Amino acid sequence: MKSILVNLSESQQIKNFVNVINKYSFDIDLCSGRYVVDAKSILGIFSLDLSKPIELQIFSDDNAEIEKFMADIAPFLA
Repeated sequence: MKSILVNLSESQQIKNFVNVINKYSFDIDLCSGRYVVDAKSILGIFSLDLSKPIELQIFSDDNAEIEKFMADIAPFLA
C-alpha cells in the first residue's frame, strides 16, 4: 500500500480525478479522519471534508502501474 495526500476542492476537479482513477483496476481509497471511501465513487468523495488535503491509499504491488498512476494524478497532489 502507498499513501499520498491529494487536494480535491472543486466539483470539476473531483469529476476529472474520478475519471482518471477509474482507468485503474486496483483498489484506491480516500481517508479523511475516521472516514474511508472508495476513491472511484463521486458520491463518496463528496461525503468527505474537502477543505483540507485528503489521504489517498493505493493498494497495488505493481510498481510500474503505480508510477503511471502517480503521473496521471500529478495535478491533484497536495
